[in-house]
Amino acid sequence: MNNLTRWDPFHELANLQDRMNRLFTHQLAPYGNLNDESLTQGSFVPPVDVYEDEHSIQLKMEVPGIEEKDIDIRLENNIMTVKGERQFSKETKEENYHRIERRYGSFSRSFTLPNTVNPEDVKADYEKGVLTIRLGKRAEAKPKQIKVTVGEGAKTIESASKQTKSAA
Repeated sequence: MNNLTRWDPFHELANLQDRMNRLFTHQLAPYGNLNDESLTQGSFVPPVDVYEDEHSIQLKMEVPGIEEKDIDIRLENNIMTVKGERQFSKETKEENYHRIERRYGSFSRSFTLPNTVNPEDVKADYEKGVLTIRLGKRAEAKPKQIKVTVGEGAKTIESASKQTKSAA
Protein backbone atom coordinates (compact mmCIF):
# COMPACT_ATOMS: atom_id res chain seq x y z
CA MET A 1 0.00 0.00 0.00
CA ASN A 2 1.32 3.46 -0.95
CA ASN A 3 1.16 6.44 1.40
CA LEU A 4 0.75 9.88 -0.09
CA THR A 5 2.61 12.70 1.59
CA ARG A 6 1.58 16.26 0.97
CA TRP A 7 4.46 18.48 -0.17
CA ASP A 8 4.98 21.57 1.99
CA PRO A 9 7.31 24.13 0.38
CA PHE A 10 7.58 26.15 3.61
CA HIS A 11 8.88 23.11 5.45
CA GLU A 12 11.59 22.78 2.79
CA LEU A 13 12.54 26.46 3.16
CA ALA A 14 12.71 26.20 6.94
CA ASN A 15 14.86 23.10 6.60
CA LEU A 16 17.20 24.89 4.17
CA GLN A 17 17.48 27.90 6.49
CA ASP A 18 18.33 25.64 9.42
CA ARG A 19 21.08 23.92 7.42
CA MET A 20 22.52 27.28 6.28
CA ASN A 21 22.54 28.58 9.87
CA ARG A 22 24.40 25.51 11.04
CA LEU A 23 26.89 25.83 8.17
CA PHE A 24 27.72 29.47 8.94
CA THR A 25 27.84 28.88 12.69
CA HIS A 26 30.26 26.01 12.19
CA GLN A 27 32.44 27.88 9.64
CA LEU A 28 32.61 31.18 11.55
CA ALA A 29 32.81 29.80 15.10
CA PRO A 30 36.64 30.13 15.29
CA TYR A 31 36.33 33.86 14.54
CA GLY A 32 34.02 34.80 17.33
CA ASN A 33 31.08 33.86 19.48
CA LEU A 34 27.98 33.65 17.28
CA ASN A 35 25.29 33.03 19.86
CA ASP A 36 22.54 35.29 21.17
CA GLU A 37 24.90 36.80 23.76
CA SER A 38 26.79 38.51 20.96
CA LEU A 39 23.73 40.66 20.32
CA THR A 40 24.19 42.41 23.64
CA GLN A 41 27.94 42.76 23.19
CA GLY A 42 28.02 44.10 19.63
CA SER A 43 28.17 47.74 18.74
CA PHE A 44 25.50 49.49 16.78
CA VAL A 45 25.49 52.20 14.13
CA PRO A 46 22.85 54.87 14.73
CA PRO A 47 21.14 56.10 11.54
CA VAL A 48 21.84 59.70 10.48
CA ASP A 49 20.01 62.16 8.22
CA VAL A 50 22.18 64.93 6.74
CA TYR A 51 20.66 67.96 5.05
CA GLU A 52 21.78 71.41 4.06
CA ASP A 53 20.20 74.82 3.65
CA GLU A 54 21.76 78.15 2.74
CA HIS A 55 22.90 78.89 6.33
CA SER A 56 23.94 75.51 7.75
CA ILE A 57 24.44 71.77 7.44
CA GLN A 58 22.40 69.71 9.91
CA LEU A 59 22.74 66.14 11.06
CA LYS A 60 20.00 64.25 12.89
CA MET A 61 21.13 61.06 14.58
CA GLU A 62 18.86 58.55 16.32
CA VAL A 63 20.42 57.61 19.67
CA PRO A 64 17.55 56.61 21.95
CA GLY A 65 18.38 55.33 25.39
CA ILE A 66 21.64 57.25 25.63
CA GLU A 67 22.07 60.04 28.14
CA GLU A 68 23.49 63.29 26.77
CA LYS A 69 26.49 63.03 29.11
CA ASP A 70 27.44 59.79 27.30
CA ILE A 71 27.68 61.52 23.90
CA ASP A 72 31.00 63.00 22.77
CA ILE A 73 31.22 65.30 19.71
CA ARG A 74 34.64 66.38 18.43
CA LEU A 75 35.64 68.51 15.45
CA GLU A 76 39.25 68.20 14.24
CA ASN A 77 40.74 68.94 10.79
CA ASN A 78 37.33 69.13 9.09
CA ILE A 79 36.32 65.74 10.51
CA MET A 80 33.49 65.59 13.01
CA THR A 81 33.32 62.47 15.17
CA VAL A 82 30.32 61.53 17.30
CA LYS A 83 30.91 58.82 19.92
CA GLY A 84 28.67 57.32 22.55
CA GLU A 85 27.66 54.20 24.36
CA ARG A 86 24.34 52.57 25.09
CA GLN A 87 24.53 50.51 28.27
CA PHE A 88 22.64 47.26 28.71
CA SER A 89 20.13 47.63 31.55
CA LYS A 90 21.19 45.42 34.42
CA GLU A 91 17.79 45.65 36.09
CA THR A 92 16.81 42.32 34.57
CA LYS A 93 19.27 39.47 34.19
CA GLU A 94 20.15 38.47 30.63
CA GLU A 95 19.04 34.90 31.33
CA ASN A 96 15.46 36.11 31.84
CA TYR A 97 15.19 37.59 28.34
CA HIS A 98 13.51 35.57 25.62
CA ARG A 99 14.82 37.77 22.83
CA ILE A 100 17.25 40.70 22.63
CA GLU A 101 17.13 42.59 19.33
CA ARG A 102 18.29 46.06 20.30
CA ARG A 103 22.01 46.71 19.99
CA TYR A 104 24.09 47.81 22.94
CA GLY A 105 27.64 48.99 23.24
CA SER A 106 29.69 51.85 21.91
CA PHE A 107 29.41 53.59 18.56
CA SER A 108 31.51 56.05 16.61
CA ARG A 109 30.48 57.93 13.46
CA SER A 110 32.83 60.25 11.57
CA PHE A 111 31.89 62.78 8.92
CA THR A 112 34.23 64.71 6.63
CA LEU A 113 33.02 68.30 6.55
CA PRO A 114 33.39 70.70 3.63
CA ASN A 115 35.60 73.79 3.98
CA THR A 116 32.46 75.92 4.01
CA VAL A 117 31.70 74.93 7.64
CA ASN A 118 32.55 77.47 10.33
CA PRO A 119 34.10 75.46 13.21
CA GLU A 120 33.18 78.26 15.65
CA ASP A 121 29.45 77.92 14.84
CA VAL A 122 28.53 74.37 15.91
CA LYS A 123 25.50 73.64 18.08
CA ALA A 124 24.18 70.31 19.36
CA ASP A 125 20.72 69.58 20.77
CA TYR A 126 19.42 66.30 22.19
CA GLU A 127 15.68 65.76 22.47
CA LYS A 128 13.51 62.63 22.56
CA GLY A 129 16.38 60.35 21.53
CA VAL A 130 17.40 62.45 18.51
CA LEU A 131 20.73 64.27 18.47
CA THR A 132 20.64 67.31 16.17
CA ILE A 133 23.96 68.91 15.23
CA ARG A 134 23.87 72.25 13.40
CA LEU A 135 27.05 73.29 11.59
CA GLY A 136 26.94 76.93 10.51
CA LYS A 137 28.49 77.94 7.20
CA ARG A 138 31.17 80.58 6.78
CA ALA A 139 29.93 83.98 5.60
CA GLU A 140 31.79 83.69 2.30
CA ALA A 141 30.12 80.34 1.60
CA LYS A 142 26.58 81.67 1.94
CA PRO A 143 24.86 82.61 -1.31
CA LYS A 144 24.76 86.32 -2.10
CA GLN A 145 22.01 88.14 -3.95
CA ILE A 146 23.30 90.64 -6.51
CA LYS A 147 20.84 93.30 -7.46
CA VAL A 148 20.68 94.28 -11.11
CA THR A 149 19.84 97.95 -11.64
CA VAL A 150 18.27 99.35 -14.77
CA GLY A 151 18.54 103.02 -15.71
CA GLU A 152 20.64 105.28 -13.47
CA GLY A 153 23.04 102.60 -12.30
CA ALA A 154 23.62 101.38 -15.85
CA LYS A 155 24.40 104.94 -17.01
CA THR A 156 26.92 105.36 -14.17
CA ILE A 157 28.73 102.14 -15.18
CA GLU A 158 28.67 103.18 -18.85
CA SER A 159 30.12 106.65 -18.13
CA ALA A 160 32.82 105.16 -15.86
CA SER A 161 33.93 102.77 -18.63
CA LYS A 162 34.08 105.69 -21.13
CA GLN A 163 36.28 107.68 -18.71
CA THR A 164 38.71 104.77 -18.35
CA LYS A 165 38.96 104.37 -22.14
CA SER A 166 39.59 108.11 -22.69
CA ALA A 167 42.27 108.14 -19.95
CA ALA A 168 44.09 105.32 -21.68
